[in-house]
Amino acid sequence: MKPNVLVAVVFMMMPVVVSAVELMKWERIPLQIPLNVGQERIVFVDKNVRVGFPPTLNGKLRVQSSGGAVYLSASEAFPVTRLQLQNKANGEIILLDVSAAPGKSIREPVQLVYDGEVSSASTSDKTRISGNEQTAVISERRKPAKLNTPLPVVLTRYAAQSLYGPLRTVEPVVGITNTALKLPSRLTTLYPSEPVEVSPLAGWSLNGYSVIALLVRNTATVNVILNPRMLQGEFISAAFQHPWLGNAGTPEDTTVLYLVVQGRPEGAFRSEPMAVTDKTHQTRGAPK
Repeated sequence: MKPNVLVAVVFMMMPVVVSAVELMKWERIPLQIPLNVGQERIVFVDKNVRVGFPPTLNGKLRVQSSGGAVYLSASEAFPVTRLQLQNKANGEIILLDVSAAPGKSIREPVQLVYDGEVSSASTSDKTRISGNEQTAVISERRKPAKLNTPLPVVLTRYAAQSLYGPLRTVEPVVGITNTALKLPSRLTTLYPSEPVEVSPLAGWSLNGYSVIALLVRNTATVNVILNPRMLQGEFISAAFQHPWLGNAGTPEDTTVLYLVVQGRPEGAFRSEPMAVTDKTHQTRGAPK
């Protein structure tokens, strides 16, 4: 039986079993959000927003906003239409180009990431540090970082920004460290259902959890739709940088997979099959 893949969202220390998230970076360019008719899709904005949409979507699109998440559900097909998300705190506008069409494939939730956003340990009010106060701060830093965002989301976002974004856009995360990956150069048991080649790329750890970035390359001459539910192993969350791979040999044939695990990374994967050698096949009595 394949283990469940848990989404990178945890509330009140309780895991929630849903799908993986698709990361989208807001760079003042409208974000494309396709919907399937009759299927709700969640956009994690991580900001309290009010949603504006044109009258043409009345009766076609249901929109709900709560706790930094926007829930979109289309009752019928419609072409690309722009929604405005306005940050209640500072008035900033985020633009979504939403469309809907019939479809059976699962649309993953979307996690927005931003330039200059900081996910870090909670700190007290601004004070000057000296003497005993400095000792108290050092003691506080030794405690596990208290994050404002669910830990799997923080780890996945940090890994994606480190690999795909400019260095200046990587959000600082207090306590995160690079992790040496003691994994085989090829992982054949992780995604055996598709013609892909998987190899370790990088890893980071925080508060007893690790995120592993893996390079996934298509080896076939057909497109591959990536499905995190088909992965084999014990993972807290899984997210692909892109939802599909192009034919082998094209610029779209490679992407990155982010896996969040608890404990040491190598313990989350299934054992690789032993290499077969000529000596293994040698039978008793056979000439040496």
